[in-house]
Amino acid sequence: MIMAEDPQRNFRSAYYEKVGFRGVEEKRSLEILLKDNPLDVEKLSTFSQRFPLPSMYRIHVWKVLLGIIPPHTDSHALVSRYRAEQFEDVSAALTAMRFVNAATPPTELYLRMYQLEIQQLPRRSELRSPVGGDEHFLAVARAMEEIIDDPVDCYWLIKCFVNQFNHKFGDSIPHLPKSLEHFLSQEDSGLLAHLKASGSLASLPYCLWFRRCFAGCLPESSLQRVWDKVISGSCKILVFVAVEILLSYKIMLMGMNHPDGVFNFLSNMPQENTDAIVTKAIDLWHKHCGTPMHSV
Repeated sequence: MIMAEDPQRNFRSAYYEKVGFRGVEEKRSLEILLKDNPLDVEKLSTFSQRFPLPSMYRIHVWKVLLGIIPPHTDSHALVSRYRAEQFEDVSAALTAMRFVNAATPPTELYLRMYQLEIQQLPRRSELRSPVGGDEHFLAVARAMEEIIDDPVDCYWLIKCFVNQFNHKFGDSIPHLPKSLEHFLSQEDSGLLAHLKASGSLASLPYCLWFRRCFAGCLPESSLQRVWDKVISGSCKILVFVAVEILLSYKIMLMGMNHPDGVFNFLSNMPQENTDAIVTKAIDLWHKHCGTPMHSV
């Protein structure tokens, strides 16, 4: 049986959207989910993929989805205390070994803590400028530091985000440039042809986009919305953000014929309209990939 639509509810939703309260009912749905004990991680993940996370709940949901706090809410206080104690123990060990001191930047501290915990801490005599994975870690750390004030939460979110991303999507990352080419061909074949002809397609800032999840590319207000989707289980969102960036700067890119110019522009793109770019990218993601079918 098909239920008749409630005109009052439709009017109310339209009104909320018009005055800037878009997602009021979704916020209520999330509040209901967060009252469960234990928390249903699958439903929280589905919610995060289908709807934007309200900023007041974002960090809590991230911590649940990344396994920093357990589904059983009555254990949160105890586990949080253990996380803080572990943070202090590892930090103190690095200080005792003279890897860090009071003047060490927090992001470098987080990197050394991570290296120690995964047993990849180099000898002090072999410390060098970060390369490869360390650079990616620091980029994520710098972005997370802008989002999270508490250093303990910040470290655990960086560590678990990086671990989850590498373990869950590590094998998929090399294939994302091909996915970008595929979806761009569907959205704007002319732009794709130009990027190919100029040699720019092969030298887009894929590392910045796909290895660092746009950390250092998008401002934190926009980046958080992308990370919502990554943390809840989709790395394909990164492809659609990249596609939408290319579409948004089509006029500029069509006037460039040198790969270096394209790479430099996209690596330092303007920050003014990134919220609109991310919104369009999420719409594009839903258009091509659909939405999770689990009930929330």
